[in-house]
Amino acid sequence: MSEQPLLNVSDNTALGKVEIAPEVIEVIAGIAATEVDGVHAMRGNFATGVVERFGKKAHNKGIKVELLEDGVTIDVYVILNFGVSIPQVAQKLQTNIRQTLTNMTALELKEINVHVVGVQMSGREELEAQE
Repeated sequence: MSEQPLLNVSDNTALGKVEIAPEVIEVIAGIAATEVDGVHAMRGNFATGVVERFGKKAHNKGIKVELLEDGVTIDVYVILNFGVSIPQVAQKLQTNIRQTLTNMTALELKEINVHVVGVQMSGREELEAQE
């Protein structure tokens, strides 16, 4: 696992400094993403699947944070519900993640990239059965 530096969010003052680990940003963004209607799940990997089987929730699943020279970039990998408007849900994801991170950390984000990696089709069978 690559070691990313801490993100300094305040100037040194008489009280000290505040630093935020990229993993904290991942967790906040992951929770904000799952709050959006239309998101079925976040894409995980083998490790997060194993962790969740043991009962621990992986809140940073499907989130990648990069600390760059010119700002913070977040990539979000989601599986959406069948029948939702992908552009609308993607915009809601970007807005909710940006607002949540701004409120909790006062960070200015460079980009929030949404990657739709799947569509959950269970809603489709239910709609066809009703017709």
